[in-house]
Amino acid sequence: MGIFKLKETHDPHPWKWWHIPLLVLLIAGTVYVVIANGHGTKGTWYQQEGSVFGTIYHITYNHPTELRAGIESTFRDIDNSLSTFNDSSVISAINTNRSDTMDSRLSEIVKKATEINRTTDGAFDITVAPLVNAWGFGFKNSENVDSMMIDSILQFTGMDKISVSGHTLQKKDHRVMLDCNAIAKGYGVDAVSNYLSSEGITDFMVEIGGEVRVKGKNKEGHNWRIGINEPIDDSLSVNNELQNVLEVTEDGMSMATSGNYRNFYIKNNKKYAHTIDPKTGYPVQHNILSSTVLAEDCMTADAYATAFMVAGLEKSKAILQKVKGIKAYFIYAKDDGTNGVWHSPGLKLDDD
Repeated sequence: MGIFKLKETHDPHPWKWWHIPLLVLLIAGTVYVVIANGHGTKGTWYQQEGSVFGTIYHITYNHPTELRAGIESTFRDIDNSLSTFNDSSVISAINTNRSDTMDSRLSEIVKKATEINRTTDGAFDITVAPLVNAWGFGFKNSENVDSMMIDSILQFTGMDKISVSGHTLQKKDHRVMLDCNAIAKGYGVDAVSNYLSSEGITDFMVEIGGEVRVKGKNKEGHNWRIGINEPIDDSLSVNNELQNVLEVTEDGMSMATSGNYRNFYIKNNKKYAHTIDPKTGYPVQHNILSSTVLAEDCMTADAYATAFMVAGLEKSKAILQKVKGIKAYFIYAKDDGTNGVWHSPGLKLDDD
């Protein structure tokens, strides 16, 4: 039975779309899919991989013909909508106040982000772009951060600083900027998955930088199995150690993982991680080391995985109690220095 070994694959400056060089070579050897030869599901199986959104993608599907052109066309559409590194994209035009009109893709993301911002009491927020940039994890160079700067930026961040009417996004302050990094990879997984389904494909796996969606069965005719990596500080993404393996028993499920053990930097002997608390403006210091979320769609899983990193363990458990349709697997730091695990009931894990 094949196991996908997935990991978060952010580089120190996430979402540098189509800017790959050496990082591609580093990650290509560490994010990979193993599908055993077998005689389960009949048909022609294709495995497609490449670079997109500053990371690596792997797509496996059962179909009479290869669909590379359609998949790459889907990626280009998303880049033209959501890439902050593409000056002509829809989101770049909004961030630079050249336009206030969203396309259908950005509209869908803003709607979902608003919903999750509300259910997580502000832990998820796509207006954090100026804060992410200030700390050196965004689409601009980092700055010399101090408390006065953070206090100033907080004056024009927050989902309450934007409003939507149809496809028009209005800002209460022209300095408001959107950063969809914490949800757009999941959205990309959904978009490609929807394209494959529209072609009549019933068995597939789509993975972009560790965010994954599956449907049907694998090549052997079994449930898809996904590996959850140990949260070991690993900025070069070379760690292959698995914490656990999850068997996806529900058809059409998605999984996303967020963690601060890959995308971080050390300055003056202090670790600065890429997850920013929208309320404080500072990198989070909570005890969750790795947050894995399962949901029906990968956009939702991606956003909640980030939100839980911000919220911390106890608040995340409370959110899970009130939000239907999502499950989580948390690896967290215990008071004695060891790692603990908590997960929602019903997950089928190798060690259970």
